[in-house]
Amino acid sequence: MYKHIDEKYAYDGDLGAIYSKEQTEFKVWAPEADSARVHLYKSCRDEKPYRRLPMTKGRDGVWTKTAFGDLDGVYYTYVMTYDGIEQETVDIYARSVGVNGAMGMIIDTAACSPAGWDNQDYVPLEKYTDACVYELHVRDFSIDKSGNFCYKGRFLAFVENGLVNAAGDKIGIDHIKELGVTHVQLMPIFDYERIDETDLHKPQFNWGYDPRNFNAPEGSYSTDPYNGRTRVSELKRLVYALHKAGIGVIMDVVYNHTFATADSCFNKTYPKYYYRLWGENGEYFSNGSGCGNEFATERAMARKFIIDSLCYWASEYKIDGFRFDLMGLYDNVTLNEIHRRLKEINPNVILYGEGWTGGDSPLAWENRAMKLNARHTLGYGFFSDDFRDTVKGNNFENKDRGYVNGASGNEEYVREVMCGRIPHPQIPNLEKYAWTDNPYQSVNYVEAHDNLTLWDKLYYTNGTDSFEKRIKMDKLATAMVFLAQGIPFIQAGQEFLRSKPFPGGTAFDHNSYRSPDAINSLKWDRKSEFRHVFEYYKGLIALRKAHSAFRMANGSEVRENMYFIDRLPQRVVGFVLKEDNEFEEIVVFFNPNDYPVTLHAFGKYEVYVEGGRAGTEVIRTVEDDYTVKEISAIVLARRKQEPEEETYESFATD
Repeated sequence: MYKHIDEKYAYDGDLGAIYSKEQTEFKVWAPEADSARVHLYKSCRDEKPYRRLPMTKGRDGVWTKTAFGDLDGVYYTYVMTYDGIEQETVDIYARSVGVNGAMGMIIDTAACSPAGWDNQDYVPLEKYTDACVYELHVRDFSIDKSGNFCYKGRFLAFVENGLVNAAGDKIGIDHIKELGVTHVQLMPIFDYERIDETDLHKPQFNWGYDPRNFNAPEGSYSTDPYNGRTRVSELKRLVYALHKAGIGVIMDVVYNHTFATADSCFNKTYPKYYYRLWGENGEYFSNGSGCGNEFATERAMARKFIIDSLCYWASEYKIDGFRFDLMGLYDNVTLNEIHRRLKEINPNVILYGEGWTGGDSPLAWENRAMKLNARHTLGYGFFSDDFRDTVKGNNFENKDRGYVNGASGNEEYVREVMCGRIPHPQIPNLEKYAWTDNPYQSVNYVEAHDNLTLWDKLYYTNGTDSFEKRIKMDKLATAMVFLAQGIPFIQAGQEFLRSKPFPGGTAFDHNSYRSPDAINSLKWDRKSEFRHVFEYYKGLIALRKAHSAFRMANGSEVRENMYFIDRLPQRVVGFVLKEDNEFEEIVVFFNPNDYPVTLHAFGKYEVYVEGGRAGTEVIRTVEDDYTVKEISAIVLARRKQEPEEETYESFATD
């Protein structure tokens, strides 16, 4: 419908408020507008502008106006006119905003950088499978009474060091460092809609998947949402603190939709252009997001906006990677161009997302960045719902069981997900149904912010089992996440059995996007209560980071160096990994049975994971018969200097 507009007016230059101390140039693309003005405000509290500046339209459809003098800290809006109707709107390119995002702010972003900012760089990442991702909500991190943070619920909680819980265990950023993850994925930190920043003493919560201003940080996470500089400077301090700790920052981005539709800044700037439409004449907004609209990523200037925005976050805030919400609503061309442009800025960038939509879309199936189209977007990982549901059961059926919590007959599916769900000679089914040939495209997880936590899922499926037995299931599921080929991903608090109970404790919140802090916050005292669980997660992460065999880069490597062991006891799955940086071979077994199994090894092997223990230190050695404990994983390894004595089949039972 807008193809002719793109052909005639597509523009490749800068847009927004382009600041220097001498002048600010305002540029807004709106080729069919009748007129446009810039309104300037001294404060975001002001109701009337102190200057009104008419803009001039160029042949490329861009309206411009230059205002001379240093306008750093001045707020501004655009007034766009269509069919004689004026509407005031925030600039879609605004780099910071006032309270509740109603006005953009002209800002010298370089002046908002902390000391030492220019001397720090992105976190190195040779390949995607080297990452261990930790998903975290800014408010959840520090709002609970069990954490003695000064900046509760704020960006600056991440700069607080030396904090401990009631039992003296590390919390906050020191906890993340102790756990050993490589990257923190922050749930939306751009300016979002459904938090009233004028009344932050009122209990309010939102995950942030209701975008308003994509290029400005969220004000409720700052100490002063009325000052656009504050949110910028404090977010930079967060990034700087994580980088100094050696931890990368991944930003959860939601360009697939906006919270408002007809009243959004995009629609006021250029009605309907930025959204996909249904109907013969485009009279209906499509709703593939399930949130009322979907962004038309395939249109030239919508694509440009997304790319410009991502490049801005990557360069200005030194963001190390991006997680894309409902990535199936993006077209493949846009995502491939995003990958190319971001790699130019940061060769170590990591990109991944949800390979599905929230509903039907006008975007052609073959053009969608769906999981099943993963081969068309090789720069991206995709959340593996195959992995999630195989391990713990269907995500949307509370009582459906998976491999670790009682399902039978799914050993073949376990093999599939452990190799990154790529074609493998020992798994004939994958020749037809594999959606990728690259393990790095598989993001392996059993828990995220959506749906039940793993611990709560285990209550629904195995509530009659003992507490200790369910902990074993949790540890086994986690071992599968970190020992699989692909990108391991956990939700914050998963390492101390995070739970989201409703009052009463017998029902659990599976969609806590607006639930109170009592449900969503990280309960830091649980770290001490379940210290052995934390240590197990920590040990698995350390083991994975230390050994390249768990982090293969492509399908050929996996097929050549991963061998599944046959003739094992019922429900037991085992495999051998070769070509490790230290070991001749690594052998992994999973036993989900509620009884131990005995296996036999010829030769001497060191054990690094067994029962409830995991790490890089040797637990014991085995040479003959050994036991794999009930509901557990075991990892054995043979060092390179020792000669190979037997074939893989020596691990199987008769």
